[in-house]
This record gives sequence, structure tokens and C-alpha cells, in this order.
Amino acid sequence: MLFGSSGIRQLFNQQLLSLAPIVGAAVAQNAKHVVLGTDSRTSRDILASAVISGLVGNNADVIYGGICPTPTVAFGAGQADAGVMITASHNPEPYNGIKLFRPDGSSYTLAQQKEIEDRVEKPNWSAWNHQGSLTNADLITPHKKAILSQVIIPENLTVVVDCANGAGGQITPKLFEESGATVVPVNCDPSGKFARPSEPLEKNLLHIPKLMKKINASCAVVNDGDADRMMAFDNLGRYVDGDHLLMLFARYLDAKQVVTTVDASMAIEEIAEVHRTPVGDSFVSEELISWGTFGGEPSGSWVFPKHSLCPDGPYAAALFAEICGEWNVAAELDAMPRYIILRDALQTEKGKEILLKLGTDKPTDGIRITEENGWCLIRASGTEPKIRCTAEGKTTEDAKRILDAGLTRIRNAMHEIKE
Repeated sequence: MLFGSSGIRQLFNQQLLSLAPIVGAAVAQNAKHVVLGTDSRTSRDILASAVISGLVGNNADVIYGGICPTPTVAFGAGQADAGVMITASHNPEPYNGIKLFRPDGSSYTLAQQKEIEDRVEKPNWSAWNHQGSLTNADLITPHKKAILSQVIIPENLTVVVDCANGAGGQITPKLFEESGATVVPVNCDPSGKFARPSEPLEKNLLHIPKLMKKINASCAVVNDGDADRMMAFDNLGRYVDGDHLLMLFARYLDAKQVVTTVDASMAIEEIAEVHRTPVGDSFVSEELISWGTFGGEPSGSWVFPKHSLCPDGPYAAALFAEICGEWNVAAELDAMPRYIILRDALQTEKGKEILLKLGTDKPTDGIRITEENGWCLIRASGTEPKIRCTAEGKTTEDAKRILDAGLTRIRNAMHEIKE
């Protein structure tokens, strides 16, 4: 199986490089006009060239945008048959990968992914006189204009923007600059070598509150490596966890129907009607095609269907700034329901086997165990060699007890497999 919960993602090596042109040719079988971009990783050029060779070699015309965010490529796919992004998202620098998008900005569906996997087994190439073309183009400007036409960023804000040395540096700071806000950029050069771990977790962003206090910032926004994720700090310099950012967006947008994942807090159900999907932004986007007005997952992926069905970190950053201009965000967050969520993970190369042992048919979807005072989700990561365990309880004691029980289940299954 090539696809995880968010595209194809592997350590960059000869295997991935050999796979890339075959995947490109498979995409080109049904998509003859393709937009393509990369994040900032140092392996971007060779991997992009490999994918492009497959696309062009199977008679597709490629519009190449260079370094740009994943949501920029997905937005550009609206003028093409498909979008292809060279990225490993928030994974460390040694990884890279390929994400595929439909014209509406959503990821390829499970059925489409299966088609690609089948075609990879039987590669198809066009004759010498039926080759496609390659054209360079600016994908960022149309995306930026679309965001600024829908979101109003106040001029009186001072905003810290941290883009993790990834593709978000090409657009997120510019949204604030062009709106007249004062921008303090951090890690916004797309060097491809991350000054901090790319995933926008609180533990990776300890420098932000100190900087905000020093410059009296109004808020802070952060992206991951390909800027499909966005997390934020409120006007008091506090990290806003993903569950409460989900609720904040839902309340501000007056979204009555929200799509989120099985690992999101039960508190969202006090804000809106909720449909839950397996973990992974592609599942959220696919559900939003038929139901819901807003969606997202606590990891920082926010989907605004009226704009695009791809999680859009720059759009979310601009919208958060708009909210900060109208609301006392800290006060709004403090008034929201809050339960205790604990997360842990165990490193293992046998995540699939262990989850099958625990009784699930789809390891990356996992199993959710519900109790009266909370729930536990055990799932194999779709992007890393680990099993994730998430627990929520009405009290800290409930959450700890439920998490410990989940981790014990995993360890017991590990031991049984070893035996």
C-alpha cells in the first residue's frame, strides 16, 4: 500500500526516487493538465524532476510553481485536472513524498488512490511523439489574492509568524504585510533545514511566548513544513490547542455542521452537530464534499469548503488574525468547554500487525474505546513508525486511567506478536 493517511510519504532514498516517475505516469493517465509544487526540502528538485518526467512522459502538460505551500498547489488544481505536491509535510528533513489533489482541492479519494496503486503495478508511457510539456508559473499570487479577498486582517495587529523554514514562508508573512499589519517573521526562509521540528506542537514552539511578550504582539501563527497546518497563540501569548482552535473557528464562522476526526475532543459536540472521520485531513475533506460547513482536526488542519477542500494554513492564519481583531480571543477560549486530553505514542515497525491483533480491519483508522467518562483511540500512524494512543476524560484522573489502559493494550499485543 503506497498511500498513508496523507499521501505517499517515505524516507528519501533510491526506492522513493524510482517510484516517483511511475506515480507521475499513473496520475497522467487521467489528468492531462497538472499543477505541481514542492516544499522546501533539499531533496525537492530531484524528486520533483522524477515525478515531472513521469507526467510529461505520459502526455500531461505540467505547470510548475517551485517552492509553494501544499494548499497553494491544491488551489491551483482548480484550473487543472489535478495537483501534485512534493512534500513530507511535518516529517523531519530526511523524508519526502507526494500528495495528489483533485480540482476542488480535496485529496484523491480512497478509490482514486487504489487506481494509482494499481497503475503503478503496470506503468504506462506515451510514444515519443505524444509527450507533454513543462511550463513554469506563479501559483502563489492567485492563492494569496483569493485569501485576501475573503479575509480582513486588521492593520493595527502585531503578528509573529513562524513558518518552520518551510513553504509557508513564501506566502503567510506576505498576507500580513500586504494588509498593513506589523509582521515579525521567524524561521520564514525556506531553507529546507528546520530550525525547529516542523510539526507545530507546543513543545516545539517554546520561543514564541517569550518573543510575543518582548514585542507586545497581538497574536502568533505557525505553519508546518508545507503549510497545510496552522496553530496559533492568543493575545495572552498562550498556545491554543487544536480542539479549541477548531471550536473557535466554528463559533466565529457560525458553523452548525462540523466535520472532525475521531481523536478530537468531545467538547466540539457542545458547539455544533458533528460528523467524525478516521484521522487524516483527506477523510475530513472527503466528508465535507457531501456534508458540513467547516472541518478540521486537532493536529492543525483546517478546511474551509467555500475556499478550498484542502487544509489551508495561510488561510487559517489570516482568519485567526481577523478574529483577533474582533474578539478578545483569550476570553472566548476560557469560556469554552474543556476536558482533559492526553496523547502518547509507542515506537514500532509493526503497527499494522499490532492493530490487527487488537481487532481492527484498518490499522490507520484504529479502534476507539468509549467509556462513560471519556474515550481512548488507538491507531497506527499513517506517516511514522509508531502507534498513537489518545485519551480524553472528564477529569485528569479519568484521562490518565483511560490512557494507561490503552497503552497497556498496545504493549500486551506487542508481547504476543514477539512470542
